[in-house]
Amino acid sequence: MKNLTFSSTGLTVITILFGIFSVLLTTAAFILPIYSYLLTTPIPPNTTNSTPEQPTEEEKEMSTQAVTKSIPRRILKIFHAIEQSEGAGARVRRSIGTPSLRNLSPFLMLDHFSIRPGAGFPDHPHRGQETITYLLSGGVDHEDFAGNKGTIHAGDLQFMTAGKGIMHAEMPSLNPDGSPNVGLQLWVDLPAKLKNCEPRYRDLRADEIPTVEVDDGRVSVKVISGQSHGVDSVKDLAYTPVWILDITISPGGKITQPLPEKWTAFAYLLEGADIIFGENQHQKTAAQYHNVVFEQEDDEGNVVVMSVDAGESKPGRVVLIAGTPLDQKVVQYGPFVLNSQDEVYQAFEDFQGFKNGFERARGWQSEIGKRMVR
Repeated sequence: MKNLTFSSTGLTVITILFGIFSVLLTTAAFILPIYSYLLTTPIPPNTTNSTPEQPTEEEKEMSTQAVTKSIPRRILKIFHAIEQSEGAGARVRRSIGTPSLRNLSPFLMLDHFSIRPGAGFPDHPHRGQETITYLLSGGVDHEDFAGNKGTIHAGDLQFMTAGKGIMHAEMPSLNPDGSPNVGLQLWVDLPAKLKNCEPRYRDLRADEIPTVEVDDGRVSVKVISGQSHGVDSVKDLAYTPVWILDITISPGGKITQPLPEKWTAFAYLLEGADIIFGENQHQKTAAQYHNVVFEQEDDEGNVVVMSVDAGESKPGRVVLIAGTPLDQKVVQYGPFVLNSQDEVYQAFEDFQGFKNGFERARGWQSEIGKRMVR
């Protein structure tokens, strides 16, 4: 038998290999039980990525109410617009600009007018305000000293900015059946910095006014200016921001209309059924020709809620109007609306002296004004 001998190098290699083998045996002894446990133990559910429990329908409703909770504006007063004479033979129901409600900034006057042929508003001046005329039936002709003239018909509006001065006439069209021409005219104050602006006109035709149906068609809204239930008006027509919504509510219908925060707001009932304002124990009812004025400093109220009782035989029609209040003094004398007594005196002097905006009034006479019955 051959003698086996190992060098020192060989012994070292053997020693190292034996050490590695020992480590591997020890590691296997440690890992195998863990691996066996992992294979035999059920994997727990992944609660972190699991689909959360869905809220109930009641919880969804409560969440929606918390985000979009509507609180009706409180009512300041309700009063009847008494019919009176105005202009030359015209009849008006004035609900703003009377002892009951002198001013409601930015609103100066609201007339619900009825003009028969032979009556009207012949040549007269303005300074310092805007007028918005909304014709409900018939037609009204317009003419001014700058050569502007035209006619608005049922459903049309005219926005006139008097600015530093204008002289014009507004006369009824001659309807074939002799019926009166009926509409609304709203006077809106101009900010002090714009009272000396150039006069201008903008007409809004009936077919330009978008409408929106609410409450499954039981409520119809003409969005003349502003917005309602996702529908915006065609254009801004006044220097002072104003919303005008013509709303018809059928029996059983209801509308919740948001308004800009802190804006002055009122509702004038044009015709038809009584309209219920508010909800639950805070409800108040108003009839035709009544003006409903809402609290301006209402920190909670953010909507106007209106409805018509299901037992009514006809719909109710109301015009909801809102505007941004102006923090300025109002001094008015007739058709001149300024911010101080001195400015009113100056307006009279300018008009009588044909200056500072009234230069073209000298010798001017409208053609439509000649229709007046003498």
